[in-house]
Amino acid sequence: MSTLLHSHVARWWGLGVLAMVVLGTTIVTIALPEAQAELGLTDGQRQWVITAYALAFGAFLLLGGRIADYWGRKRSFMLGIIGFGMASAWGGVAQTGVELIVARGVQGVFAALLAPAALAMVTVTFPHGRERTLAFAIFGTVAGTGAAIGLLLGGVLTEFASWRWCLLVNVLFCVVGLIGGILLLNESKADGRNRYDVWGTITVTLGLGSLVYGFTLAEHGWGSFDTIAFLAVGTLLLAVFALIESRARQPLLPLRVIVNSVRGGAFLIQSVIGAVMIGSMLYLTFYFQIVLGMSPFISGLANGAMTVVIFACTPVVTKLLDRVGPRPLMIAGPLFSAAGLLYLTGITPGGSYFTQVLPALVLLGMGLSMLFVPVQNLALSGVDPKTPALRPQLSTRPSTSAVPSASPCSQCSTATR
Repeated sequence: MSTLLHSHVARWWGLGVLAMVVLGTTIVTIALPEAQAELGLTDGQRQWVITAYALAFGAFLLLGGRIADYWGRKRSFMLGIIGFGMASAWGGVAQTGVELIVARGVQGVFAALLAPAALAMVTVTFPHGRERTLAFAIFGTVAGTGAAIGLLLGGVLTEFASWRWCLLVNVLFCVVGLIGGILLLNESKADGRNRYDVWGTITVTLGLGSLVYGFTLAEHGWGSFDTIAFLAVGTLLLAVFALIESRARQPLLPLRVIVNSVRGGAFLIQSVIGAVMIGSMLYLTFYFQIVLGMSPFISGLANGAMTVVIFACTPVVTKLLDRVGPRPLMIAGPLFSAAGLLYLTGITPGGSYFTQVLPALVLLGMGLSMLFVPVQNLALSGVDPKTPALRPQLSTRPSTSAVPSASPCSQCSTATR
């Protein structure tokens, strides 16, 4: 396999290029109330601005990873970042709600190609040792806190420019990433004769799409026929997918990747991390602006408390990982996070941010920082050089389900005003 980066400095700069794009994925969330007012979106359409991205991203992520492995990781990264930038520009100049929703869906498709290619290149660039631990600590922290940083940046842009810049700013990120990719990254891909798993692709794409869409319907009630039907069909299709993968010669997702106890546990924890972080921030964004009446900028600052705590704790956690190992951190992290979520259940329409929200964000930040650092290394341990793009998909995909599953909560916060 060819060397991906030409020098020590270039390797770390390349890591920054790969991680930087994550910052733009949730920046639009905080702009939704302003976009809704200007474009005349209904509450349901407002939800679809988020859901369209999650639906496309979740449905095509596994296929995107396989394309990266077979077609080339740099090539996939470059195509993904160009398409993501173009879709962002389209959304930024959208004149109707339908245009904005479709543009977000296109963003999700290209993100499904970009994300696994980016993380796969980090995997093969830092194969072992302390540099690998530090690299994934940085990547995991930036990826995890990127959502919150996006909310803060989105608040600044919405308050002092326009909600449209929450999408247009992604173009600037993509230009920087594109230039860095051209200058620093070399091509790599799986060796040998490779064949796409067509039936596996069809069943997993339809299965994940059905699950994500089922979550979006939950605002009408978890017990409604449509919600149950789509969730059931999605689950059935994923079961069929697992059966196909167990028999395929070149499966889309080798089952050995997820049945390993260490990696399987890491993937499960990452699923919870995605659901907790993205779901809670989406809910709090609407709670701050619609219920408490905060401006976009103040709302972004309010959400940023968790990010500050994560960044403050990450260096300490990185040192602790070398001393005590991952197990104590991965036990304490969920406990702190659970305590923060439990505290958030006490939120009221007329409550105070400093007494009802801030303590919970501090607890969540401490808990998540204990998980970001060790989980990335465990999830990608023993990566097969032929398919490093497969495992990043598993750690990324569950967070896409968190967004639509949080939508019913955001609708509830609107109704309580």
